Amino acid sequence: MKVVIFAGGLGSRLSEETEVKPKPMVEIGGKPILWHIMKHYAHFGVGEFVLTLGYRADIIKRYFLELAELEGSLTLDLAEHKVTRHRRAIEDWRIHLMDTGLSTLTGGRLQASAHLLGDGTFMLTYGDGVADVDIHALLAFHRAHGKLATVTAVRPPARFGGLEFEGDKVTRFTEKPQIGEGWINGGFFVLEPGALAYLAGDTPFEREPLEGLARDGQLMAFRHESFWQCMDTLRDKRLLEGLWSDGKAPWKVWA
Repeated sequence: MKVVIFAGGLGSRLSEETEVKPKPMVEIGGKPILWHIMKHYAHFGVGEFVLTLGYRADIIKRYFLELAELEGSLTLDLAEHKVTRHRRAIEDWRIHLMDTGLSTLTGGRLQASAHLLGDGTFMLTYGDGVADVDIHALLAFHRAHGKLATVTAVRPPARFGGLEFEGDKVTRFTEKPQIGEGWINGGFFVLEPGALAYLAGDTPFEREPLEGLARDGQLMAFRHESFWQCMDTLRDKRLLEGLWSDGKAPWKVWA
């Protein structure tokens, strides 16, 4: 099974990092967030990726080319112009690096990559969010309902502490609680090839395609109540970095 990862946006709200690199290449624990997302899928046995590139596509291409060539130890014989690699890249991944244009919208990026997806079920997510989604459970849910599309619905944590009152007296304080209402699109889609018929040219995938699938009763929600976090701002990046450095990153399901 293949996973399409949207990795071409500008990331303007994280401009402190994205002036020189695309947002999927912003690092958490010394590795791009894109690598973390791919490691998560690979843990569940999904190891073929279609990366839809745009802004600073060269940086993502170079990263994976160098990962393949430079992972592990090397012996250089300068006189013979020979390089001996003692350990190849440990990731058993197949990666399609698709340059889908600088300003193309998400629907257009998916459409430009559709020829790689074949006639089977595929997955789709964003290159700037991590979660501890059980991919096996997500896929089982999708297959059980028999519709064209599944979106993972999440309730993100609030940004500020919550207060409850009796008059002016605070009766309960919750530090950054999970939002109790308002499920949102958390990515981690599962799609059938028939869902591609809803693409409407270069439009946001989240508009006409998803709206059409919902209107026709073909979009189901896999409710994920555990960890999910996007990386929209520098604050989000620092939050994820802190979880990783403290050894408390919930999305690190791999050994």
